[in-house]
Amino acid sequence: MTTMQVVGAASGCEVAWHSIDWADAHQTVRRLQMRIAKAVREGRWSRVKSLQWLLTHSFYGKALAVKRVTENQGKKTPGVDGQTWSTPESKAEAVLSLKRKGYQPKPLSRVFIPKANGKMRPLGIPTMKDRAMQALHLLALEPVSESTADPNSYGFRPERASRDAALQCYMALAKTRSAQWVLDADITGCFDNISHDWLLANIPMDKAMLRKWLKSGFVWNGQLFPTEAGTPQGGIISPTLANMTLDGIERILRERFGAPETRAAWKNKVHLIRYADDFVVTGATRETLDEAKQMIVEFLAVRGLTLSPEKTKVVHIEEGFDFLGWNVRKYDGKFLIKPAKKNVQAFLRKVRGTINEAKTAKQETVIAKLNPVIRGWANYHRNQVATDTFNRVDSLIWRWLWRWSCRRHPNKRSDWIKDRYFIREGLRDWVFSTTVVDEDGRERKVTLAKAADTSIKRYTKIKGEAHPYDPAWERYFEDRLGLSMKDSFRGRGQLLHLWYAQEGACPVCNERITKETGWHVHHVLPRAQGGTDAMRNLVLLHPNCHRQVHSRGKK
Repeated sequence: MTTMQVVGAASGCEVAWHSIDWADAHQTVRRLQMRIAKAVREGRWSRVKSLQWLLTHSFYGKALAVKRVTENQGKKTPGVDGQTWSTPESKAEAVLSLKRKGYQPKPLSRVFIPKANGKMRPLGIPTMKDRAMQALHLLALEPVSESTADPNSYGFRPERASRDAALQCYMALAKTRSAQWVLDADITGCFDNISHDWLLANIPMDKAMLRKWLKSGFVWNGQLFPTEAGTPQGGIISPTLANMTLDGIERILRERFGAPETRAAWKNKVHLIRYADDFVVTGATRETLDEAKQMIVEFLAVRGLTLSPEKTKVVHIEEGFDFLGWNVRKYDGKFLIKPAKKNVQAFLRKVRGTINEAKTAKQETVIAKLNPVIRGWANYHRNQVATDTFNRVDSLIWRWLWRWSCRRHPNKRSDWIKDRYFIREGLRDWVFSTTVVDEDGRERKVTLAKAADTSIKRYTKIKGEAHPYDPAWERYFEDRLGLSMKDSFRGRGQLLHLWYAQEGACPVCNERITKETGWHVHHVLPRAQGGTDAMRNLVLLHPNCHRQVHSRGKK
């Protein structure tokens, strides 16, 4: 196969996209990132700048940036130029195009997506080249942001998730002597209003590149609009810029109300829990939180941000508050985190809309559309008190599917419809299921997922000081990854055995295989050539590494 030749690797030889040594690429970039983080810890900012320059001008950094934007969920969404990099030739050419000299980003393509409250959220879609340039500079910025981040900031950070924020709420509010008051804060249009002057003065990265992205403008209805403030939602680097803008709130609160384990902290009970621009602050009294609120207002004003007067309020824990799709509340002294009513309603609207849109679709098509939605929603809530909610939504979904089935056969008896669309499975009746025939002639059963089948599971919160670019924490993150993958492979013991046999790494690039990277099961000897599904003939690979193996025809 002919591919675009690119001049690359450290040896200076010519390589094709599928000939890039990804193991060496990841190792080289990772080494530079750890050196950047080390320089930040030592306060050697001139060293940080020189290492960032080295990374953003390296071949391997550019290759990994292109790899990221051509494998994520938005890889098929073009910018204003209509381009997507879907072939090895275009990816190889893209690596060569990532040059600082003469670079000028194109305006963003403005689109709107619905929010949970019914309003529309604006997104700015960069071109593929602009995304890759942002991904390249993010490789150099993330070690800095992780070194300076607030300990209890959990949004858009590696190895952290919303469930960490939920568990921190439990730790700060669940005990009898815990804080009784909560500042439920909301920043007005955080991404759209961050001061460009503050970003350019305080974000430690290539200022010229940052200025170009901030001032690139956006196109809507064929008209170009300038951007005077904010960092666009939709850009790869935007969440990190927003995080770095808000980092420091926890520090000023600790300076005023006491660091952990101090007498002042025990008295004031002030704790910050933040996920991106959503955050809550706990406190012993309403007066304490009023003072904390005023400090936060002054902190945000310097950055061009304000708190929403309508949505920011101080509530008692017995009244409860919604945070990240959960309702956090004490019921007569018992602390519970449940799926929030608004979150459940939004989920049910989506399910019902999917069913109503599939009035003439086949049963297996309906199941294929609903299962990812149900499983994704249930998995998000599986670490909280959600059993009753799961049972309730399953009951409603069954009712809608029964109505869907009856509508298709108005002249049939109920028992005929039941036998046509529902089966008995063990002790469970009324299971929405059917049998389909695969391309190879094999029959397989497809069954609707039930939220209640998702087991409620305890979760261990990440340590606040854990640093993904510090070698001292490497074993800690490996242990957490092992626990996470056990859950991902639950019910698929063969995959879990393969993952452990490979020590959790892809044998092609030597990088971790995680839920985020995804995986493919590769047959060493193809089945078409007599290969079997025996363990000795299987290996887990990253999707891109799997394509590389087939492209190069190697075993």
